Amino acid sequence: MNDTESADNSRQYITFIANGQEFASNIMAIREIRGWTDTTALPHVPDYVRGVINLRGSVLPVIDLKAKLGLGVTEPSAKNVIIVIDNGARSTGILVDAVSDIITLAAGDIQPTSGVVGKGLEAYLDGIAIRDGRMVTILSTASLTDTPDDLAA
Repeated sequence: MNDTESADNSRQYITFIANGQEFASNIMAIREIRGWTDTTALPHVPDYVRGVINLRGSVLPVIDLKAKLGLGVTEPSAKNVIIVIDNGARSTGILVDAVSDIITLAAGDIQPTSGVVGKGLEAYLDGIAIRDGRMVTILSTASLTDTPDDLAA
């Protein structure tokens, strides 16, 4: 058991805003949070791939969360942030509007999304939690960033 899990199987999540909606990701998948950096565009990639940035000598692909979820395209500014997620195989940057909070949720706090969202989106979501009267969509960071064809030329 580690510091982010307790005896009741609760986990800590970082919450962030995209398109006015609150999303969350398991804190253990997040490597760092950094300010917006202009990306280098790549040819022949899906619209949600903003491009790549240099992260301390490594090429980091950056995905626009809003575009990936079909919520429109982010027009990035200095207020936006990139959440660097490490899914084990590689790191990926996720462009969001802002980081909000750290919350703790028990497994029972997260309700399934089946039947609520389309099959295409369901793969990217682990569920929805109600926290302090607000709905928080829990992202499946492994599915969200496990897109080997994104950067194919």
